[in-house]
Amino acid sequence: MRYGFAIDQNTCIGCHACTVACKTEHEVPVGQFRTWVKYVESGEFPATTRDFGVMRCNHCTDAPCVTICPTQALFKRDDGIVDFDNERCIGCKACMQGCPYDAIYIDADTNTAAKCNFCAHRVDEGLEPACVVICPTHSIWVGDLDDPESGIAKLVNENPVQVRAPEQNTGPNVFYLGADRAVLDPTAAPTGDSYIWARPDEHRREVSRDLPTDPVSKARTTLNTAHPRPWGWRVTTYLWTKAVGAGAMLLATLAHLLGIDLGGVGDIVAPALGVAGIGITGALLVWDLKRPERFLYILLKPNPRSWMFWGAVVLGAGAALFTAWLAAGVFGAPDVVYDWLAVPALLAAAMTAGYTGFLFGQAEGRDLWQSPLLFWHLIVQAVMVGAGALALASVGTDAAAFLLAALTLGTLGHLLMVLFEFLGRHTSRQAATAAHMVTHGRYARLFWTGGIGLAALAAAVAGAGWAAGSLLVAAVAGLLVQAALLVYESVFVRAGQDVPLS
Repeated sequence: MRYGFAIDQNTCIGCHACTVACKTEHEVPVGQFRTWVKYVESGEFPATTRDFGVMRCNHCTDAPCVTICPTQALFKRDDGIVDFDNERCIGCKACMQGCPYDAIYIDADTNTAAKCNFCAHRVDEGLEPACVVICPTHSIWVGDLDDPESGIAKLVNENPVQVRAPEQNTGPNVFYLGADRAVLDPTAAPTGDSYIWARPDEHRREVSRDLPTDPVSKARTTLNTAHPRPWGWRVTTYLWTKAVGAGAMLLATLAHLLGIDLGGVGDIVAPALGVAGIGITGALLVWDLKRPERFLYILLKPNPRSWMFWGAVVLGAGAALFTAWLAAGVFGAPDVVYDWLAVPALLAAAMTAGYTGFLFGQAEGRDLWQSPLLFWHLIVQAVMVGAGALALASVGTDAAAFLLAALTLGTLGHLLMVLFEFLGRHTSRQAATAAHMVTHGRYARLFWTGGIGLAALAAAVAGAGWAAGSLLVAAVAGLLVQAALLVYESVFVRAGQDVPLS
């Protein structure tokens, strides 16, 4: 059994009755929507046309929101409906990043995720969803798509239909008849400076300036809803704090395994940075939750398919191993203790730095974050800023050569990977659009001067310090790489969320 929608845009009159019925049925807060009507106009006055698109959750066969949710607050029923349990939701907003359709929002009344749930409570009573009942032109069809005798199956099988974002391979179960491509492809119809009845939200207006207008159709969106970025500066900062802590421990454990004596820098400073980095990271992540009092649900009600859950496990394991390494340094433990701790701590540091690559990989709505190099890039970034932090703490010690080499090579590696990822070919239009925003659009100046320029300067300074054996010179590079990574992550996190999905 597979429930789904079919929306006939040939007969839809854009009356918004479905939107009103949905808001009434579910008591959706003002300014938020589970289903809404998008308007797109094409041509030039007076030869213009207006097309409608009813937007909502696609109840995907392979729903990425279900996979990424760390507490199983989103789940797929046996009948194919993707429903949610707001009693389990911690408000992490990962589901919003996983959804390629902008269908999920954080309810202003409950601070938990919400979306179209097919009016599951009505379906269970043998009733149709509220939007179907209210539609005056019978433009919304529902039923079992797996039943060839159902009305919706016949409609879908006997007519040309389209789905939104088919390239995401989520198996969407909302089918459109007669919908204009510019309605279904959010990058094909940029928003102008105004809607027909209102002013677009500032974020959508700014982003649309980086989207090209089709010179033939001149399609533009004239009515839509606001979709602000789910993740902001706390996620940007968390990427840096865990990179510093994990990078410091990566270098300390690697030095031990290679027989390089870093002295107190490796035994005390590195694990102290590791523990502090994970502690601050955890605080930022809990702070970013809309329901922070429920943060333990990620461990008490876990979804083993979610990398947000496994990230919590990795951070916990890293905190324990880094603390053990620090305790060994404080109490002067013999080398055999470090021998036992080195490999597990090295693996924990690598996973602490890189697990976000797997988490971002589950964010199906953000193609810029889907790079297969991201895991390794995060580790390289950790080496860069970890070495920079240790260099700052190591002025006047004998740890120079190893740290300077790591700082120089890590920074050069970061630069090469950034340029490869942003200037190379991209696997989707969404990723290419986001990359263009970074390299030539709204983020170009910040990216080239802060993200690339500062890192290049840091590499040059670190290289000079390496050649001269001067940690004092490298300390300057250590400061520069921290700023460079913060700038880069700010651009990377924002640009990935800026390409419109609806």
